[in-house]
Amino acid sequence: MQPSFENEREPSRRSRTKANRVSPAWFLLFWFVMIAVGITATYYYSQHMKQSMIEQVQAQTNAQITNMQRNYEKQLKQMNDKLDQMQSKVQSFNELLEFTKDNASNKTDNSNKLYSQLNEVKKQLAALQKKMDLLK
Repeated sequence: MQPSFENEREPSRRSRTKANRVSPAWFLLFWFVMIAVGITATYYYSQHMKQSMIEQVQAQTNAQITNMQRNYEKQLKQMNDKLDQMQSKVQSFNELLEFTKDNASNKTDNSNKLYSQLNEVKKQLAALQKKMDLLK
């Protein structure tokens, strides 16, 4: 009866391999942590990208608003200049009409022509005034 050494070695090998083997719980925990880290990183990256896009859109919008304001002010200045020109023309036509009425004889053709020109200028002035009101 010799003791068998082989039988004694097997249980010790099995106990060592069980101790060295990684349990499935640790493996699942590792993957769960990795997935959580990936989701968190994705969330923060998407928030960063969203903020960056918002800042870019705001910058573009501010630039467009500034450009539109410049164009509006330019158009308003042009309309004011035209309105001033038209008012000076109306004033000169009124003076001319008054002069013609004072010097009119039986012939009213000249005063009628001036009066029709004055009406035409008044119509243009009214149209310019409407455009100015629309721009305001």
